[in-house]
Amino acid sequence: SITIGGTRIDYKAIAGTLAIKDEAGKAKAAIFFMAYFKQGVEDPSTRPLTISFNGGPGSSSVWLHLGVLGPRRVLSGDVGSLAKPPYKLVDNDYSLLDVSDLVFIDPVSTGFSRPATGEEAKQFHGYDQDIESVGNFIRLFVTRYQRWSSPKYLIGESYGTTRAAGLSGYLQERHGMYLNGIMLISAVLDFQTGAFELGNDLVYALYLPSYAATAWYHGKLAEELQARPLVDYLNEVEHFATHDYLLALMEGDRLEGEALQQIAGRIARYTGLSVDYVLQTRLRMEHVRFAKQLLRDRERTVGRLDTRFTGYDKDAAGEFFEHDPSYSAIQGPYGGALNAYVRDELNFVSDLPYELLASLYEKWDYSKFSNKYLHVADTLRKAMNQNPYLKVYVASGFYDLATPFFATDYTLNHLGVDPNLRKNVSISYFQAGHMMYVHEPSLIQLKRDLAAFLRASY
Repeated sequence: SITIGGTRIDYKAIAGTLAIKDEAGKAKAAIFFMAYFKQGVEDPSTRPLTISFNGGPGSSSVWLHLGVLGPRRVLSGDVGSLAKPPYKLVDNDYSLLDVSDLVFIDPVSTGFSRPATGEEAKQFHGYDQDIESVGNFIRLFVTRYQRWSSPKYLIGESYGTTRAAGLSGYLQERHGMYLNGIMLISAVLDFQTGAFELGNDLVYALYLPSYAATAWYHGKLAEELQARPLVDYLNEVEHFATHDYLLALMEGDRLEGEALQQIAGRIARYTGLSVDYVLQTRLRMEHVRFAKQLLRDRERTVGRLDTRFTGYDKDAAGEFFEHDPSYSAIQGPYGGALNAYVRDELNFVSDLPYELLASLYEKWDYSKFSNKYLHVADTLRKAMNQNPYLKVYVASGFYDLATPFFATDYTLNHLGVDPNLRKNVSISYFQAGHMMYVHEPSLIQLKRDLAAFLRASY
């Protein structure tokens, strides 16, 4: 049992695997899951079911599970007050279990999920393959636990938002499963908006507001900018990014002289970097280089997942950081807490290593999108047009350099849904990073937003 908002909730917890088989009955994989069902519900069909996963590709479901949604939460600490090992779990006052049953999915090769004997893991490691295997798990789970009549939701984080958008189409078209809502935490639906590749100038304009927010947080701006409220300041930066800066990038080598100096000066003013450095990058700063450069005078780097965190490298003159300090801050707490929790409290026994974050990113099959960027926003648009009751909630962190908030805004502004359906999309911003829930004020806001979204969408 757990008490949320002053109300006691008795729940059943299940940890186990479901075998995914082909229609001939041959096992293809065993997918690990953890689920929570409120007890004492007379009619389970009236109880929402929220299906959760993280991203990577190659991430287990641990982050959303022990960070915000589940009935137990890891105390990881935050900037300036990180917890020390061994790490502790506490009852999660901000769990979503008061408004929805929950199931957390570890895709194949993450967590305890593995291919069946004789099956190759690579058949699950790709955009289409992942959508099919996770989608088939969802159909099987909903069938086994008799939840077809329940309001159903997906919640994904990072690449999990890519998966959620893809599943919105797959579940409708393959299984006739219409969803009530999708919750996207730190979203990426169009990979062009995050690709630092030759010829893709759009990405630099979309990242600039996140650089500006980070410089504001670390006190690297001129006094008059530093004194302004963050959101007010970012409105100015966003206007510059989509007007003067984007036009300057389009000019390419034709931009020179005083015009070039003016643009470089504005970028330097908003990012806390020197004009000389901005000019040396030809107005085009990759995010990992920015993370190394901003606090170079302090011999510190800022995080990629959350730029509020800082780290120290052996080589202070290097171009890239040795590790992402924001990931290092959560890897130990979440990994240690999950391994203890699943065995000590949920009684799931396995000698397999729990793959917190498997190295699948470079192995992922994007062949469907060969010679173009992965783009799933249109899949979501089509699903919304076919199911006009499908609602979408988006959460973005100002200090996230993995899925920057302005890139998400750009994608949503180009979604192309029927004008009458635009109200079905809502977005919230947080003064934290990719996993905004490690920041307790943001955790409180996120729980409030998610609960309100569920209550209003079925």
